[in-house]
Amino acid sequence: MSVTAPPTRAGRWPVVRPWLGTAARLGLAAVWLVAGASKVGDLAASGRAVNAYQVLPYDVATVIGAALPFVELALGVLLLLGLATRLVAGVSAALLVVFIVGIASAWARGLAIDCGCFGSGGQLAEGQAPSYLPEILRDLGFLVLAGFLLIWPRTPVSVDGWLSGEPAVEDEDE
Repeated sequence: MSVTAPPTRAGRWPVVRPWLGTAARLGLAAVWLVAGASKVGDLAASGRAVNAYQVLPYDVATVIGAALPFVELALGVLLLLGLATRLVAGVSAALLVVFIVGIASAWARGLAIDCGCFGSGGQLAEGQAPSYLPEILRDLGFLVLAGFLLIWPRTPVSVDGWLSGEPAVEDEDE
């Protein structure tokens, strides 16, 4: 009769990591799907939200605002399916950095706006205070999820895994 030692922390990582990746992938997918769905019904409001940051010409801001919900929905669907995960994580990370810089810029310039991240944004009504720090911290959390997927894109229950035919659990030596 042999006695096996309990798994070490390093021994558990190859088993736990793919499931953490799945949680990160599905969590980030939910973020993009909710963000895109909340804006797609009112593209003009989305354009006004982008324009409220006062960094782009009005016409450019409205086009970006109208396109953004569809980009977010596409990112969400691709992450939900687990298709092109590393690429989508990279695009997500870049977009999140742009959002963080935009919110920080609005804060530094003393603008009183709603970020428009999960719905119509734009100028806040008189007496309303912006919540820039929580928005930045939230987006930094989402950026961590995207970063995890950039490093470890292989997750169980994904189209990427199905197409490659390889298991998502990898040897620590690889």
